[in-house]
Amino acid sequence: MYRFLLSRQWVILTLVGLVLIPVMIKLGYWQLHRHQHKVAQNQLIARSLAADPVPVTTLAAPGRELPRRDMWRTVTATGTYDTAHEVVVRQRTAADEQSIGYYVVTPLVLGNGRAVLVNRGWVSAGNDLTKFPDVPAAPRGKVTVTGRMMADETTAASGIKNTKGLPARQVMLINSSEQAKRTGRTMLGGYIEQTAPKPAGNTPEPVPEPDHDSIGPHMAYAVQWWLFAAAVPVGWLVLVRRERRDRMAAAAKEAEEAREAGAAAAAGDGGRTAEPAGSGETEAAGDEAAPAPANP
Repeated sequence: MYRFLLSRQWVILTLVGLVLIPVMIKLGYWQLHRHQHKVAQNQLIARSLAADPVPVTTLAAPGRELPRRDMWRTVTATGTYDTAHEVVVRQRTAADEQSIGYYVVTPLVLGNGRAVLVNRGWVSAGNDLTKFPDVPAAPRGKVTVTGRMMADETTAASGIKNTKGLPARQVMLINSSEQAKRTGRTMLGGYIEQTAPKPAGNTPEPVPEPDHDSIGPHMAYAVQWWLFAAAVPVGWLVLVRRERRDRMAAAAKEAEEAREAGAAAAAGDGGRTAEPAGSGETEAAGDEAAPAPANP
């Protein structure tokens, strides 16, 4: 009764199911790992933001890649802005996550002659993207900046293509190594995302604090993929039982039709055989009843 499982259609269906089960399980674990990464990142951000401020030179050094454990740590830096080497970073969104504009990045020269990049905030792009935008001037003289320590941006980490041939003083990535080459000045690795002092008129618009409360839908997606994986064998069994039931019903119907056809054929043959016998008896009776011919 289960020989239909050897048919081409059912072999293909079974093989597809056997492939889908491990794929869906793996996709579930992929979403689980994304969930775990998001939770760990939220915890790191919360710890970093809650930590006491430290001098920027405690965490950053020239040519040193900022370790992940030091990301978002609050740092302070005292120096003077080098506005001559100020740049804007293209294709950045404002706090509303809709408006597209620039980040304003200005080197802050420390007392030892080294510099650190400071992301002073966001400004609107304006109508002409080939021109340097209107950027509020950085404070003059010695200033103390407080902000979040961030790692240098790279194409591999951010997915942003480092386009060449841009208009003057426009870049795609905030990268201390590139700016060190451009300015000829020794730069600390990474950059500061300024949080204080607040700019006059809130321009440039300060970069908002990173979200570290939401965990996203990854755990729900993981459970969803695992339920899909469990549904495959269940669905396969349901289809097998339905196919078996339909085939049994079809076979029973064919058998019943065959019996009815046989009975009808038998009844028809019996009627045709009885009819000639009756006719013979009638003829015989007629012959007996026929009068004898008269004598001459």
